[in-house]
Amino acid sequence: MLVVDQNDDDRVESVLGHHASLRVERLRAPHGLSRARNEALPHLQADVVAFPDDDCIYPDDLLERVAARLAGLDGVTGREPWWTAEAATLTRDNLWNRAISFTIFLRRELVERVGAFDERLGLPSSSGEEIDYLIRALDADARIEYDPAIVVVHPQKPSDPGQVGARDGASIGYLLRKHRYPQRDLMRMLLRPAAGVLLDPARARFHVATLRGRLRGYRR
Repeated sequence: MLVVDQNDDDRVESVLGHHASLRVERLRAPHGLSRARNEALPHLQADVVAFPDDDCIYPDDLLERVAARLAGLDGVTGREPWWTAEAATLTRDNLWNRAISFTIFLRRELVERVGAFDERLGLPSSSGEEIDYLIRALDADARIEYDPAIVVVHPQKPSDPGQVGARDGASIGYLLRKHRYPQRDLMRMLLRPAAGVLLDPARARFHVATLRGRLRGYRR
């Protein structure tokens, strides 16, 4: 098991001491989700790579079903319970709401081709690093399918909607610019939160922050 420790002290060492039966390789990395993943990637040996959060829940048979679905594919993504139930092959246009890190399963060979995560993305300061990774995988001719039967449960934590909208919006704007999405896609991504201000006034603060974030991220 690989453990990437980003703490400034040895608290993780004491936790690992309670699991002496595990073969653990402890790695060090600066703060940041993408930096932690990049530290671990060169050490991977398994055939399939996943990116689960520490509080998400895999059904008991999920890994078995993922292994079966990967036949002939480079990767598969699952869904959170409230996402669309329509299966699809991922493209640069439809992946935005068909992938989040803890629902992604990729063959190691694909990970080796795509390489490192973009360290300008990733919590705590930004998001969207897994979307960037999948766009790069698709640009490398990967075949990845969205399978709505693969459901991963992830508890929703209380958060400030304005902060979340600004953070995630800026990340999407950055990705649209980085990957040279056409102007029509930029306009579509701007119109959605703009319309949300009118159609969903209860969450107007979130939609305004998202709109501003997308503009800021694109300009950056």
